[in-house]
Amino acid sequence: MSRLAGAAGVVAVLVLVMFFARWNSGELVTLDLGFRTFFRVPLTFVAFGSLILGMLVMLLAGLHSDLRVRRFLRERLAEENRREPRWIDQDQVDLFNSDSETREDP
Repeated sequence: MSRLAGAAGVVAVLVLVMFFARWNSGELVTLDLGFRTFFRVPLTFVAFGSLILGMLVMLLAGLHSDLRVRRFLRERLAEENRREPRWIDQDQVDLFNSDSETREDP
């Protein structure tokens, strides 16, 4: 049920995007970026360009935040390992060792 709702939501957004692009294909606007002004720019380019630029900014902000959290967790794990060294069982055997080949009887 959740997959169906997700697929329906994606289709609905795509249909709305197509209708927006079709209805506003002839609209031309002036785009003032502060350092440069562009005249007669199609509105659909401005809308979709700002959407993509916003997604790029959020990706970069998310990467910065993710790297900060990862650094914090790495430092925390290193501190825990310094305080409480973990004991490794030297008698463990790797069940899926690539060196030992198993043969199947035909």
